[in-house]
Amino acid sequence: MIANPGQTPYPVCRDDIEALSRNGYVVLRGVAADAEIESHRSAIASAVNRRSTQNLNLDKRDTYGKAFLQITNLWQKDVDVKRFVLEKKFAQIAADLLGVEKVRLYHDQALFKEPSGGHTPWHQDKYYWPLDTDNMVTMWMPLVDIDDEMGMITFASGSHIGGPIDNVEISDESEELFSRYVEDEGFEIFKPDSMKAGDASFHLGWTIHGASANRSPKMREAMTIIYFADGARITEPSSEYQRADLEAWFPGQTPGEIAASELNPILN
Repeated sequence: MIANPGQTPYPVCRDDIEALSRNGYVVLRGVAADAEIESHRSAIASAVNRRSTQNLNLDKRDTYGKAFLQITNLWQKDVDVKRFVLEKKFAQIAADLLGVEKVRLYHDQALFKEPSGGHTPWHQDKYYWPLDTDNMVTMWMPLVDIDDEMGMITFASGSHIGGPIDNVEISDESEELFSRYVEDEGFEIFKPDSMKAGDASFHLGWTIHGASANRSPKMREAMTIIYFADGARITEPSSEYQRADLEAWFPGQTPGEIAASELNPILN
């Protein structure tokens, strides 16, 4: 792997790379050390608390609204969170797993699942992404120790191989559609028994995934960062959601251009 000056590289091995290619995801332990994640966790939780605009009770929200408190692009809004999102070690792991030299930032998301928060429906992330590459990966990192009671991320192993399954956003409809598809195709369901703060999963854009409900009295605090291979080009949006992503994450750019706006720095 490529070491970064001043950084302690994480040892991505061939088995990790092969697991991502085969299953569409890989879970890595101890990506961030205890002291490191506690510092990050405090900054991210504070930023989420300040910036969340959700004021409806859980029973008044739709399925997506019950799934989590979602705050995006926090690196542009909080200097302390910026240090987490631009962490070279995380980006180098993404590059090593994808087998590319450089990765750029797509965007970050804080996904905080409240106590008694609902499930996250099955979905495919790349449905939303107007880019011409499948060399994209999402890091999902819990900021607190979690187990199945708290809303564990869950994957359909090998489901990325089929590419896009249908033109559907994350919703009750996607839950029903992908549940049938996963059952019909016989994909093995994988859900870690537990993850410690600072562990991380990395999954590909077409990997079908979701999360269980938070049945605990604690907030499930998780942060995600999406990376894509440098050199990818923007495609013509195929849906209103892709058009919204183009406008949000590639300001001033148009289809056909190399994706490299001010919001997409090279991170490793």
